[in-house]
Amino acid sequence: MNNNKIWLSSPHMGGNEKKYINEAFELNWIAPVGHNLNQFEKALEDYTQCGHALALNSGTAALHLSMILLGVQPGDYVICQSLTFCASANPVKYLGGIPVFVDSEKDTWNMCPEAMEKAIQACLDGSIADSFPSVKELTKTFARKPKAIIPVHLYGMPAKMKEIKAIADKYGIPVLEDAAEAVGSELYGEKCGTFGEIGVLSFNGNKIITTSGGGAILSQNKAYIERAKFLATQAKENTPHYEHKEIGFNYRLSNVLAGIGRGQLEVLPERIQRRRKVHDFYLDALGGMEGITFLKEPYGYLSNRWLTCVLVDREKTGGVGPQEIIQYLAADQIEARPLWKPMHLQESFEGAPFFGGYIAEQLFDQGLCLPSGSNMTDEDLERVVFRVKECLDVKLKKAV
Repeated sequence: MNNNKIWLSSPHMGGNEKKYINEAFELNWIAPVGHNLNQFEKALEDYTQCGHALALNSGTAALHLSMILLGVQPGDYVICQSLTFCASANPVKYLGGIPVFVDSEKDTWNMCPEAMEKAIQACLDGSIADSFPSVKELTKTFARKPKAIIPVHLYGMPAKMKEIKAIADKYGIPVLEDAAEAVGSELYGEKCGTFGEIGVLSFNGNKIITTSGGGAILSQNKAYIERAKFLATQAKENTPHYEHKEIGFNYRLSNVLAGIGRGQLEVLPERIQRRRKVHDFYLDALGGMEGITFLKEPYGYLSNRWLTCVLVDREKTGGVGPQEIIQYLAADQIEARPLWKPMHLQESFEGAPFFGGYIAEQLFDQGLCLPSGSNMTDEDLERVVFRVKECLDVKLKKAV
């Protein structure tokens, strides 16, 4: 076996990226606007059927602007998924809001609708302040309706949007759908990022397609997109000179990077197909092993399988857990990672309200992300599987 580095999820170019970048140079559109940016946004609209799209320089920027659009202000509650990357919740803090974290459910590992409704009710009746002293320090009005609900499609697996939307509509709370990890994933034939009032995508370097760094806001509401575009370009008024009546941001995606996005979006169906094959390869090779569990797709769900994730039960593997496998793979230049550490366990969100049980914590304890890049060869996959099996076998033999 060779010992070339196998990354968790490295960029995979399709071929036309250079063509579109060269166009930007030939037309001298190196500035943050231009033909590539316009065409990339149009392609996103066509692909997702979202209505309107705005390309930005990161998914975090998209989340931040989206929360501004939904009116999040100091002291406001925002319902957040706990098991996710910090970018889903950090913008709540940027705006002085109070993130109210919700546990996962077992079917998709995403926001639990039942725990979510309990969190909403606690915000509405003010009882949230009785259980979480930090709330009393951040707001004088304990009983208030949350400004937004932010479910996340973790690792490409769609959340239970039908149930989440039904509850959100019941209480009149807008849904900000974090589809950063789920570009191309579908729920009942509709693209993720199109179920909420606003959807957010990410094109970070490790995502299924990339613009190096980048993101997007999707919405059927044109006014949202126009407002976000204004804020993302330093909130410059329509005057000959630089006039600013509001604080704005420098959040637009560059025309050069949008050229990469155009090329990447053209091959997205192929990337999804390959990532799903990578998942199936691991499932066939490791699915029958004692103590190894894969996340299944519920009926009507289609995950892009951005990352293939498994649960490793130490009680059934002789004490071998995710960390032991990660370290063993690292010795052979293979990158693997744990699942996201829940936000309610993070020091940066210490004391934040949390509703639910221990599912997110159990997933973090047992979860393992395997290398899943669409540019992995069959030899790479065989090497990963060989080392995982070898690790389990070596540890079991030592235990005996």
